[in-house]
Amino acid sequence: MNDNVDILLVEDNPNDVELTLHTLRRRDPAIRVEVLRDGEEAIDRVFCTGAYASRNILDQPRCILLDLKLPKVGGIEVLRQIKTDERTRGIPVVALTTSTEARDIAECYRAGANSFISKPVDFEEFNHALRQIGDYWLKLNTPATP
Repeated sequence: MNDNVDILLVEDNPNDVELTLHTLRRRDPAIRVEVLRDGEEAIDRVFCTGAYASRNILDQPRCILLDLKLPKVGGIEVLRQIKTDERTRGIPVVALTTSTEARDIAECYRAGANSFISKPVDFEEFNHALRQIGDYWLKLNTPATP
């Protein structure tokens, strides 16, 4: 196993970041989460460019939680780039967003999302959803090997 993160959280809302980190780490303090605040940084991180040029592209997170409405590059474009590149298409990407629009859901799945989850507004429901995401993608799911 490498020293990489378990979850790459791409989210620009500081409140959602704080709640997500709190919930995931409360469930399992050993979960390694890296937070990125915009789509451009996410692309650089995944594809080892820019500030991440020294990274090995084979060292990827076990799961990406991706907001759709991001600064610089939108989440759907980030998703498209990840899923159209042979080196990264196996990374599970979960769209975790406030959107409930059928158009956004369909576009995410067309772009290759592994899951689409609308962020619950209720605090307890949001916690429950995050616990299930962590349990499924980090404990139950068997990831692809590069």
